[in-house]
Amino acid sequence: MTEIVVAAFYKFAPLPGFAEHQPGLLACAEQQGVRGTILLAAEGVNGTIAGPREGVDAVLTALKALPGCADLEWKESYTDENPFLRMKVRLKKEIVTLGVGDVEAHKSHERYVEPHDWNKVISDPDTIVIDTRNDYEVGIGAFEGAIDPKTTSFRDFPAWFRKFREEHQFKKVAMYCTGGIRCEKSVAFLRSEGVEDVVHLKGGILKYLETVPEEESLWRGECFVFDQRVSVGHDLAPGSYDQCFACRRPITEEDKASPHYVAGISCPHCADEYSEEKRQRFAERQKQIELAKARGEQHIGKKLSKAE
Repeated sequence: MTEIVVAAFYKFAPLPGFAEHQPGLLACAEQQGVRGTILLAAEGVNGTIAGPREGVDAVLTALKALPGCADLEWKESYTDENPFLRMKVRLKKEIVTLGVGDVEAHKSHERYVEPHDWNKVISDPDTIVIDTRNDYEVGIGAFEGAIDPKTTSFRDFPAWFRKFREEHQFKKVAMYCTGGIRCEKSVAFLRSEGVEDVVHLKGGILKYLETVPEEESLWRGECFVFDQRVSVGHDLAPGSYDQCFACRRPITEEDKASPHYVAGISCPHCADEYSEEKRQRFAERQKQIELAKARGEQHIGKKLSKAE
C-alpha cells in the first residue's frame, strides 16, 4: 500500500492578486492525485493536503512559487488512507478569520520565540501568557498559568482582549496556539492596538510538544488537533480523546457513556444546542456513513463545487 503524505501549512504574505492563482493550484493538485483544502486570501495561504509523495511535493512547489512564499514551511504526517474526499481551493477574505480589518500578520515573524526558549519566557513574572484557542481546545490542555479567554470563535478574541486590557495592567505578553497561525494573527492585532512587547511561540504547541522533552515541559494535558487524531501529547503521540461529529468537540470515554451521547448526533456538550431538524439531518448522515462502511465504501456526503 502506498503511504499517504499529509502536509499542513500556512504563510502570511501579501497576495493582492490571490484569485488568479486558484485555477492553477487546483489543476496541479487534481493532476497529481492530491486532495485537501487550500485557502487563498490577500494576506496569504493556509491549508492541508494529502496524497502520494511526488504529488504533494509538486503542489508544495507550486505554493512556494506564489509571491512571498518561497520560504513556505509545512508539517508532515503519514497515513495509509487519504483523509480527504476531494480537492478544494477556496478564496477567502482572511486565511484565519479575526474580523478586524487589515493587520500586518506577515511581520509577526519578528516576534517568534523558539520552543526551547519558551519556558523561560512564560516563567517571567512580568509576562502574561494568553491562549488564543477556543474554549473546547483549552479545556483538554494548556500551558501552566496561561489565561483562557473562554472564546468560542477566534473572531471573539479582539473584543475579549480590548475588555481585558481595560481591566488589567501588564508589561509583556506571550501568546500561543495549536500550530502558529492564530497567534501570528493575534500578535499583529495586538501591535495594531499599540502593544509592542508581545511575542508568540514559533510553530505553536505542536512544535513545542515535538521538540521539548516531557520532563522539561510546562504543558499540561493534551492538545486538540483538527484531524482524525483528535488530540496528541508529548512527542505528538496519539491522545485519549474521541470527537463528537455533531459539534466537533473532543469527548472522553465518560462522555460517550452519557445518555446524551448518540454517535454522530449529539454528546453531553451539544445535546441542547441543535434543533430537532438538525438532529434529524445528523441522524441521516450517520445512517449513510454506517451503510457505506458496511459496503466497504467511504461516505463522501454532499458534493461541493470546485470553487468552494
